[in-house]
Amino acid sequence: MTALRRIFSRLTPLPLLQGPPRAHRAACTLLHAAGHRSSSQVQGAAAGSSSVFRGFSLSSSCRGRDSDEFRVRGLAPGQQLKVFIVHPDVKWGSRKQHLTTAGLMMAEAEGLVNTLENWRVVDKIVLSTKTPEKKKIFGKGNFQLLADKIRQTAGINAVFVNVERLSPGAEREFEEAWGVKVFDRYSVVLHIFRCNARTKEAKLQISLAEIPLLRSRLRNEMANLDQQGETLMEVQQRLLKEREMKIRLALEKLRRKRKLLRSQRKHKEFPVVSVLGYTNCGKTTLIKALTGDRGLQPRDQLFATLDVTVHGGLLPCRMPVLYVDTIGFLSQLPHLLIDSFSATLDDIKHSDLLVHVRDISHPETENQKQNVLNVLKNLQTPERLMSSMIEVHNKIDLVDDYECLEPAVLPISALTERGLDQLSAAVEEEILKSTGKHILDLKVDLSSPQLSWLYKESTVQDVAVDADDGSAVVNVIISAAAYGRYKNCSLIKADKRGGGGGLPDPTQMQKKQERETIKGE
Repeated sequence: MTALRRIFSRLTPLPLLQGPPRAHRAACTLLHAAGHRSSSQVQGAAAGSSSVFRGFSLSSSCRGRDSDEFRVRGLAPGQQLKVFIVHPDVKWGSRKQHLTTAGLMMAEAEGLVNTLENWRVVDKIVLSTKTPEKKKIFGKGNFQLLADKIRQTAGINAVFVNVERLSPGAEREFEEAWGVKVFDRYSVVLHIFRCNARTKEAKLQISLAEIPLLRSRLRNEMANLDQQGETLMEVQQRLLKEREMKIRLALEKLRRKRKLLRSQRKHKEFPVVSVLGYTNCGKTTLIKALTGDRGLQPRDQLFATLDVTVHGGLLPCRMPVLYVDTIGFLSQLPHLLIDSFSATLDDIKHSDLLVHVRDISHPETENQKQNVLNVLKNLQTPERLMSSMIEVHNKIDLVDDYECLEPAVLPISALTERGLDQLSAAVEEEILKSTGKHILDLKVDLSSPQLSWLYKESTVQDVAVDADDGSAVVNVIISAAAYGRYKNCSLIKADKRGGGGGLPDPTQMQKKQERETIKGE
C-alpha cells in the first residue's frame, strides 16, 4: 500500500495524467483500490476510468514555474525552490569529460537552475567519483560526506545531481537519504522546455519525452508488489502506451504538414539557411540582424527558442532567402530527448545551407562545438551540408584582442553587427553553389514578355536599356530549370522571326509543358 501511494505521488502530477479534479479522483480511486480489491476488480476500475485518462490534455502545463511535476512536498505554490547542486567529477573511464572541466560543467548546471523562475542555487559541491555507473554514483565515504553536507545546509528543499539521467531506483534512494526532492539533468532541461514551449508541436514533443521517464519509474515502483500490483502495472503501462500512440499520431500529422511547407518552399525556389548552435550562442540575435525582423526578441537565456521559426531576408544580390531559427543544443542530453524533437530537427537536414554559430567568448566553446557536431552526426545530417557548413565566431565584442586563427571561420558580433557583410557574402556564395543558380547577363526584347517573365521567375539585379535597339541587357540570378525554359522561348522566337510571329509568353509555355508532362504520365 505504501508503494502504491508512492506511485500515485510520483506519477499523477505529471502532465500526462493532468486533468480536471474529477480525473484526479478517478486516478486516486484506481490506485488505492488495489490495496483491497481483487485483480479482476482492479482491471474493471481501470477500464471504467480509462476514458478519463484518454481525455487528459496532451500539452504540458507550466503555471508560472510551479508545474505539479516539480512541486516539492510541503512547498507552497509560488514559494522559492532552493537548490543544492552536486556535480560528480569522474576521474577516469569512458564517462570522463576530456574537453571541459568540473568547474565549467558546474557553471552550466547553475545556468540551468537560474533559467527557471523561483529556482535559486543555495549551495554547490564538486565531488570526485571512480564509480559513476553505480546506483549511488559515489563511494561510501563521499556519499556520507554529501548527505551530511546537505542536511547541514539550511533551507534546502531540492538537490540537482548534474548527471545525464538518474535511474528511478537511484532517485528514490537519494530522496530517502537526503529527505528532499532530487532532479537530474534530464528532468531539469525537460522542465525548462515545458516552460518555454509555445506551440502545439513543442508541447507534444515534451509530452512524448516524458513517457519513458514515467514508464521506468512505474516499473521500478511495481517491481516488488504481489499479483494485484503486477495487474495494476499492466493497466498503467497500457494507459501510457495509448497516450504515447496518440502523441505520435498527432506529431506525425504535424510532420506531414511541415513536409508540405518544405515542398512549397522548394517549388517557389526559396533557399533555406538553418542557423544552429549551442544554446544561448546568439542565433536569434544573428537572424534579427540579417533580416531586420523587429518581431524577433532575443533573450539571454538557455533554450529561449524551442520552436523552429522561419524569417525572410535578402542576400546582397537581392535574392530572397529563408533563415530558420532552430532549437539550441546542450551537452549530456539523452537520445530519448533528442529523438522526441526529431520532427523539429528534421528541418536542419532539408536545408540548403547550415550556419553554425559559436559563442567564442564562452570558456567551453570548443566543447560546445563538439557537442553540436555530435548531434548533427546523430541526426544523420547529409555530408553535402556538413562539408559546406559555415562556422561563425559570434560575440567577438566580448573578447579582448580577439584574433581568428582559422581561415575558414567568420568572426562576427551579431549584437553590434560587425562582420555581417562578410557573412552575407559567404552565405550568398554557398547558396548559389548549393541551389545550382547562376548569375547571367541576358539580352531581352522589350516588346516581348521576356523582361516581365524574368522578374517573375528569377532575381533581377540590374537592367541596362538600349532605347535605340528596343532591347535591354538584364543581369539575373536564375536557376538551371528556369534558364532552360527561357532558352526554349528564345529559340522559338528566332525560328519565327521571319514569319511575323511574336515571342510566346514563357509562363504559358511552362504551363503547356506541365500539361504535356501530366498527359504523358
